[in-house]
Amino acid sequence: MIPAHTQAPAASLSEQAFVRFAREVAKYPADGKQSAVMACLTIVQEELGFVSAESEKVVANYLGMAPIAVHEVTTFYNMYNQRPVGKYKLNVCTNLPCQLRDGAKALQHLEHKLGISMGESTADGLFTLQQSECLGACADSPVMLVNDLTMCSFMSNDKLDQLIDGLTSAEAK
Repeated sequence: MIPAHTQAPAASLSEQAFVRFAREVAKYPADGKQSAVMACLTIVQEELGFVSAESEKVVANYLGMAPIAVHEVTTFYNMYNQRPVGKYKLNVCTNLPCQLRDGAKALQHLEHKLGISMGESTADGLFTLQQSECLGACADSPVMLVNDLTMCSFMSNDKLDQLIDGLTSAEAK
C-alpha cells in the first residue's frame, strides 16, 4: 500500500516503485530509513530515466528527509541524471591524472565527432556527453564510463571512433 502522504506528488512514479522503496527501507533500522536514499534515487532513475526535482521531493517525503538533503545526494553523484539523457551516457574522466594522459583531448574528440558540447545530448537522443571526476583508473587513461556500467580504458581517438560507430550502427539495425 502506498502511504497517502506520497500519492499526490508522486503521479509519475508507479505503485511498484513504492513497493521497491519499502523493500529498501526495510533493510535499515526504523530510525535509519534515510540510509535508503541512494537506493530510492536509483529506483526513480530506473523508472523515469532521470531524477527530477519533483521526484527528489517524493523521495524526501517518503524517507522523512529535507528535500535539500536528497538534492545534495543527487548532485554529488554523477550516476544520477538530473535531466533526460541519451540512450548512451558517456562520462569521460577529465581529472588531473587523466588530463595528463589525454583525457581532455578524448572529450574534445567526442565533442567534435558527436557535434555536441560536454553536457549536451545529440539531437537523435542517442548520446549524452559528460565529464567525470575520478573514475579510479588513472593508469588506464584516457578512460570513460558508458551508462554508469561499462568502463572503457586507453581510449585513443581510433577506439573512441570505433565505440561511437559501433553503438550507432547497432541502433540502425
